[in-house]
Amino acid sequence: MAAWLVLLVACSGDRGDDAAEPDVAAEAGGERAPIVAVGPRQEVAPVPEWESPAVEVDDSDVEATKARAAEALEAGDLFGDADDAIPLYLALSRHLPDDPDVATGLERARGALIEQGNAALAAIDEDREALGHARQVGAVARELAPSDPAVETYLATVEQAVQAEQANLRGEQALNQRRFGIDVDGGSDSDGAVAQFRAALELRPGDARAQQGLAATESAIIRQAELAAERDDYDAATRWLDRAAQVRPGLETVDQARLRLARHRGARVRELRDLGVAALANGADIDTAREHLAELLRIAPPGDSAAVDLRERIEMATHYGLFRPGQAFTEALDRAGRGPEMVVIPHGAFRMGAADGERDASDAEQPTRTIRFERGLAVSRNEVTVGEFRQFITATGYEPRATRRGYSTAYDERSGNLVRRSGVDWRSDYAGKPAADHLPVVHVSAHDADAYARWLSEQTGHTYRLPTEAEFEYMLRAGSQGRFPWGDGAPPEGTGNFTGGGDTSPSGRQWRNAFKGLDDGAWGPAPVRSYRANAFGLHDVPGNVSEWVADCWHDSYRRAPADGRAWFNPGCRTRVVRGGSWASSPAQTRSAWRLGSDANTTNARVGFRVVREI
Repeated sequence: MAAWLVLLVACSGDRGDDAAEPDVAAEAGGERAPIVAVGPRQEVAPVPEWESPAVEVDDSDVEATKARAAEALEAGDLFGDADDAIPLYLALSRHLPDDPDVATGLERARGALIEQGNAALAAIDEDREALGHARQVGAVARELAPSDPAVETYLATVEQAVQAEQANLRGEQALNQRRFGIDVDGGSDSDGAVAQFRAALELRPGDARAQQGLAATESAIIRQAELAAERDDYDAATRWLDRAAQVRPGLETVDQARLRLARHRGARVRELRDLGVAALANGADIDTAREHLAELLRIAPPGDSAAVDLRERIEMATHYGLFRPGQAFTEALDRAGRGPEMVVIPHGAFRMGAADGERDASDAEQPTRTIRFERGLAVSRNEVTVGEFRQFITATGYEPRATRRGYSTAYDERSGNLVRRSGVDWRSDYAGKPAADHLPVVHVSAHDADAYARWLSEQTGHTYRLPTEAEFEYMLRAGSQGRFPWGDGAPPEGTGNFTGGGDTSPSGRQWRNAFKGLDDGAWGPAPVRSYRANAFGLHDVPGNVSEWVADCWHDSYRRAPADGRAWFNPGCRTRVVRGGSWASSPAQTRSAWRLGSDANTTNARVGFRVVREI
């Protein structure tokens, strides 16, 4: 099951500080990777000693040395080496102890030093090296004027920053050891991560590293809740979230995690319900459905509607309103005969997209996710034919895209390529010749397909439309989860019209990239229903011609609708094409394969089918 929490850190679980809590990481097989990046434990040293670099001054170079010291002071070069302001002024003060200019310069240098140190202290949150510089400043200041009130105040501030840094280091080490240091009742362990980060904040209010440490601790505890939920242990998940709520009270992070936990629990409940429904749809396996119901009742809140629903489905076996799975029907059109033959496919759930590691998969086919359909769906048994599309054109006078512009892309036997050809439109076959009525209609755009579906809706009074991308992959897989709808390797004989190693064009051409050993008897689209139907009773879903669907193109499934609806952006110009065609490579015949194409595109490889909502 996909992770349901987006965390600030990546971690695996542990018992934390509650010995009674299950070791969720061990049970989940998690690795004990560090939660935060930190080196071996080491204490931050206090303010070091400082000894001024040796500088020699004699009467002959006093003025030059004064000038060099003043110039270094103006540049902010205070103590790094013998040419900096403080070593120069110290040498001058030893040579001329009563010189007022030297005394003034040294006083100014001391003030600039404290100012520089305070700036370093203020930069600790952005620069991890700043504390080291602040400590060096403290060493110089203590050497210059150990009794000066400003120096004493500065040194005390540095010491607090050092102690805060030490507390942060101890907190990070504790966090990496999963010693969170907080229990359900809000009590804390002084050696745990939370206590250490809070100590750092007391020493140095607003310390960003400590705040980040608390956030990382909170995320790590929330991660324990996630792992517990993935084990279907929602009581333990709740206890972990109760712990997390004690880390940073008043923030919404844990409240949001509780909502996600509730959604995760609800999704898991629905998943078990869907597995039960699928068992009923696959041969009415009531025993398996009851096993899923028992597991659902164990984790579902009392009175959960999904449990009630599955129990009713088990008792009724099927429930599709006026229809039943596998039922075929046609509907009368207002003034044009009858519509395409439709088949009711069972509702249920499936994993959409390419599995991790699938050969030839692309980022556009991921991440995989579970799609659940609440109701069955009626799908045209085959791709819309030339004859069926002719009904629409005759009844409405609609002019498809290729007809209006006077050309489309057709197969050229001489070159073996798809080329632009004038006078080719929906009435033409793959090579641009007149098409028979029982061939799937090609040379139609996505907008042409949408127009046909709208006409069917107007004629029948029911909603016809293009399938969504999720619906198409669901009907293509027809219960399978393999690389191809039939599994792996070449398709079984009679499965459909694909690029086969034995296929031969009219002039003797053969495919360079094809299923070895396959000869389906067709070069170009075959008449509809020439091959076996799939498990849902549908023909040519993975082959013959590729098909337009309702969705706009997106580069991946991130943020895609989780309920199988079309992912459509008004005004989008690029639509999704699904399913392999007579001219698709084996990689393009995979169940998860998808392509983005301009909605106005017409060619010899793309047609469509329709669905009717029930």
